[in-house]
Amino acid sequence: MTPDLRAHDETAVRATMALVDRVRPEDLGRPTPCAGWDLAALLAHMTAQHRGFAASAAGRGTSLDEWQTRPLGDDPATEYADAAEQVIAAFAAPDVPERTFALPEFGAEVRVPGLRAVSFHFIDYVVYGWDVARSLDLPFTLPAQLLHAAVPVAEAIPDGSGRLAPGAAFAPRLPAPDEPDPLARILALVGRPPTWPRS
Repeated sequence: MTPDLRAHDETAVRATMALVDRVRPEDLGRPTPCAGWDLAALLAHMTAQHRGFAASAAGRGTSLDEWQTRPLGDDPATEYADAAEQVIAAFAAPDVPERTFALPEFGAEVRVPGLRAVSFHFIDYVVYGWDVARSLDLPFTLPAQLLHAAVPVAEAIPDGSGRLAPGAAFAPRLPAPDEPDPLARILALVGRPPTWPRS
């Protein structure tokens, strides 16, 4: 049974909001741990994903238009915060565990239980938060309980050749046997080198 990770998801999302609020226009061209994406592309994707998940929670997520990544506007931090508040509010609905979410990015007919969809969003924003922090050369700290809850979510993500496909969310897993640091283990499981440096 999928645990209810909505409180952890909100904490992770709010941590990303604090980071994005520190982004300045001159930062948008910085590289990120997401191969081929600068910070502007990453923030645009993060904003779009919030909106897509919020739409899906409300039963409108079947159209890819709801998930469309759009270029950043003049105030990316405000735009991002607005989208983040939308998804936080959407996930807070008491009947989310009983809902079914459409996730058209995985296929036109893909539907998943509400709490499983929340778990997908949760692991994304644990990782994306680290991506943004690394891009900005800032620390990224999340509560230990949250990180321990994220480890099994990362472990459940299928590995294999699909992670090499164009547009794959995560790179192939990296070795991390018995990694005592839960964030480092999560990063290895999603193919992010925990020591990624900006070049």
